[in-house]
Amino acid sequence: MNGHDGDFGRPVAVVLRPLGLGDLLTGIPAIRAIRAAVPDHRLVLATTTALQPLARLIDAVDEVLPARELEPLDWTGPPPELAVDLHGKGPASHVVVADLEPGWLLTFDSPGYPGPTWYADEHEVQRWCRLVSEGLGVPADPDALDLAVPDVAPPVRDVAVVHPGAAFPGRRWPPERFAAVARHLAAGGAPVVVTGGPGEVELARSVAVAAGLPEDAVLAGRTSSLELAAVIAAARVVVSGDTGVAHLATAYRRPSVVLFGPVSPALWGPPPRQQHLVLWHGDGTGDPWGTTLDPALDRISVDEVTSALDGLLARV
Repeated sequence: MNGHDGDFGRPVAVVLRPLGLGDLLTGIPAIRAIRAAVPDHRLVLATTTALQPLARLIDAVDEVLPARELEPLDWTGPPPELAVDLHGKGPASHVVVADLEPGWLLTFDSPGYPGPTWYADEHEVQRWCRLVSEGLGVPADPDALDLAVPDVAPPVRDVAVVHPGAAFPGRRWPPERFAAVARHLAAGGAPVVVTGGPGEVELARSVAVAAGLPEDAVLAGRTSSLELAAVIAAARVVVSGDTGVAHLATAYRRPSVVLFGPVSPALWGPPPRQQHLVLWHGDGTGDPWGTTLDPALDRISVDEVTSALDGLLARV
């Protein structure tokens, strides 16, 4: 379907969020608030093809529409009653939803698009909650980050997940340090797996080999997005950088230690819960798209991570 207004006789609301996994998951509270604002609407979430299986797990979403970042939507239905830009501050993303000619358009303020003010120093979750709260007049709970568990069997359960990858080198803690952490976890009796996407298989293998883990401990490239989510949902603990898997641990309330570098956890960190620990030695001036290891991330030591994991596991 492409968002036909006549589906079940319901008006339609379109929400734009075609970004990465972490972006999708941090947008869940705002999406839930939109659902609360228009409970009788058919809510269509426009996101990337890769994220569609996980997007369908969001209880507020009725339909998922394939989308590409900053490209026109493949929309064949009549104009929706409501369109919300959860992508950016505009105007490039505003045009994508405005072109649907909705009855009501909600975006952040930019030339030609009146709306709430964008604040660069606002946490990603709170930012979108505020857009919806101010724009639609409904409360938005920034802690409403939970995601339904996929209806697939995880290949492993109750494991320590080590996720060494990240989208850019500036956010990748050195693999030899991840290997040392994996060795520590294994020595403590936890079964350890190394996760990653199809492009991170060699990285995951190098971590596993250096940690002395068996070949089948490498899950990178062997799990679908739903299977990876199921692994995280059933994990004993997760250790990763500032990446999508960290947000999955938040979505499933699994114990996690997250290593921050160029970006402050005040902008992208997990909510203040006892099961999530953040390590960071930065000042918020790093480059999240950097091609070399961020100095703040480099300052996080193996001992610091293993101590954090030991304390977390003892507590939760």
